[in-house]
Order: sequence, then structure tokens, then C-alpha cells
Amino acid sequence: MLQTDSEFTKTRWICTVIGLGFYLVDIVTDVGLAVKYFLVGDLVWSGLTLVFVVVGSAVTQVFSYSWYRDDMRKPLVNSGRDGLISGMNRRGLIGLHVTQTGIFTRYYDLLKVGYRAVFSEPLGPVECPRDVHLALFGRATDLSMLKLFETFLESVPQLVLQLYIMLGHGHRSILQCICMVGSFINIAWAIVDYRRCLRRSLPQVREMPSGLPTFVYLLYKLLTITTHILSLSLFLVLSLYSTLGMAVVWLAGTVWAHWVRTDFCTSRGLERLYRIIVGVVLMFTFFNVKGQDTSWPMAVYYVLFALVNLAGPLLLVLVRPEVNDAEYFWPVTLLIFGGTVLGLACLLLYYTICHPRGKSLQADEVDGHMGGQERETETSDNTVRMRNFLQL
Repeated sequence: MLQTDSEFTKTRWICTVIGLGFYLVDIVTDVGLAVKYFLVGDLVWSGLTLVFVVVGSAVTQVFSYSWYRDDMRKPLVNSGRDGLISGMNRRGLIGLHVTQTGIFTRYYDLLKVGYRAVFSEPLGPVECPRDVHLALFGRATDLSMLKLFETFLESVPQLVLQLYIMLGHGHRSILQCICMVGSFINIAWAIVDYRRCLRRSLPQVREMPSGLPTFVYLLYKLLTITTHILSLSLFLVLSLYSTLGMAVVWLAGTVWAHWVRTDFCTSRGLERLYRIIVGVVLMFTFFNVKGQDTSWPMAVYYVLFALVNLAGPLLLVLVRPEVNDAEYFWPVTLLIFGGTVLGLACLLLYYTICHPRGKSLQADEVDGHMGGQERETETSDNTVRMRNFLQL
């Protein structure tokens, strides 16, 4: 019998639907805001708003297709050896991802198979074999990674841009606020979903428990990322040349990912692209790209992180003292200072008290033709990407 934490439950299926809804709202509101900027003649803002949407979507499609292609070559995933994945051959998958619908196909497949597994009437003495649940978690794992790519390539930069437009140019609109709220919710959902899928996919660690640990972890990530976004927005208000400093930080993260020799992708070209994405992620939050003990690098990262957050408001006051009279300056400054302190406190609380430790409980063996070693290999095929990917 499967243990509860090994089952793809109705709650998990519903959460997948909610995640899809957040993803759609985020994309639609961003595109709508870009169109609005265009109609009122703000062509630069329109173009930048749309660029983040296009880049985030394009990168996720590239990795989605690459993973489908890899799955075609795995006999345990494509056991029929008919060259088809999700009912399509390689040419069909290329067309699917060129039209930017690959991630929606993944959602459709997961929801369809998941619905049959958790809502349909049992067909025999065992309601749903363990292998089906493992396959469902494998699909959910891929989706969570793709959502994380999209979050840090689209939602997070979008928040920085819209905050700069709002604070630096005084441009405010209802659609802009909706867009920012949508990006914020998408960030929160993607981070927690990824964290839970990551720990669920690693057999040597316990699954992330619900309740207080998840809440503290969410606060830690949201507060640190949000305050950093606010601080970077103030740097942009100070001077657009701040983008050069951000580029240096991104380059440092990319070089670090290259230096530690990440091994996430099956091809050298995709591995380079992956390391570029790692650099973007490290601009906003700390991730463990090799799954090793990184206590000291993490401590150094958040010390520098706190200094950058404090430097944003201070430099703005020193260089442009007239901002003291701006209605946004003191509320934003208090949010940055208070959020940084509270976020780092939640970080310490999570890793000292709430962080799950120890080995996970393995699911019981079920009778069937597939041996334990073969099932273990199949599980590895479904989750190897997650084990080699960023670990929070």
C-alpha cells in the first residue's frame, strides 16, 4: 500500500488546477498591460513588459521540448518504443512548442491522468498502482521546474519593471496593480510548489510538511525576494545605470554555476542556458545548485543581500535628497528594512526548527511484474532532473 505522502491525492490535483489558473492570470494580465502601454504611446514600457513574457515563455518551451525528447529515448518512459510522447512524434512536439503551448500540454496530460487516478472508480482490488503515482509525480516535478523558470524570467523581472514605472514615473493604473498582484501570487505559488515537489522527489529526505513549516518557508522566501525587488527598483529610480550593476551580479551567478560544474542538462548548449538562468535566480534569492552543504555560501549571500537592501534607500537619500518628499519613499523604505529583518528571521527559524530532517519513509512494495530495482530505475528517470536542479 502507498503511504499518504506517496499518493497523488485529490488535493494535489486541485492544487495543480489552481497553479494553472495563477499561471494564466499572470500571463494574460502582463500581455494586457503591454497592450495598454502601447495604446497610450508608451512604446518602451510596452516592449519591455512584453519582452519578459516572451523570454520566460520561450525558455520554458525549450526545456519542455528537450525533456520530452529525452523521455522518448527512455525505454522505461516510452515503453512502447513507438516514438510517441503524449500521442505526438518529434515533429508534432516541435510544432507544439514553437506555438508556445508545450507547458499547457503538460498541464493537460497531468490533469487528465491525475483525474483518472484520484477521482475515477477503482477498476480492481488496487485503486491505483504505485507506478501510476510515481509517473504523476514525475510529471508534476517537470511542471514545477518549468514554472520556476518562468517565475524568475518573467514574474520577478516584471515586478521590478512595474515598480520602477510606478515609483520613478508616477504611472499608476488598476491593470498595473492587478498585473503586479498576479506576478506576486505566481511567485509565491511557484516557490512553494517547487519546494514541495523537490523534497517529494528526493528519496533520501522527508517530504516538506504542511502547516507551520510551509508557512514559515513561504514567509522567508517572499519577504526576502520582495524586499530585494523593492530595493532594486529604488536603484533604478536612482539611476538607470544601476542595470549595469545588476548585470554584474547576474554574470557572477552565471560564472559561479559554471565554476561548480552544474550537470543538469543532457547537452552542452542547454547546460549553458541553464547556467544563465541560475545567474538570474541568484540575483533574487539563494539556491543550492549542486545539492551540497552550502551553509557558509548561504550566510555570505544573505549578508550581502541585506547590505544591498539597506544601500538602496540610503543611496537614494544621499544622491537625490528630494525623494524625501515623495509619498512612496518612507513606506517603501520601512517595507525594505522591516521585511529584510523579518525575512532573515524566518530563514533562521525555518532552518533551525521547521526544516524537515532525516530520511523519508519509503512506500511499501506492491505486487507486480516489475522488480524493485526496475521500479527504482523508473523513479530515477522521472526525478533525475529534480535531483540535479536547484535545491532551496
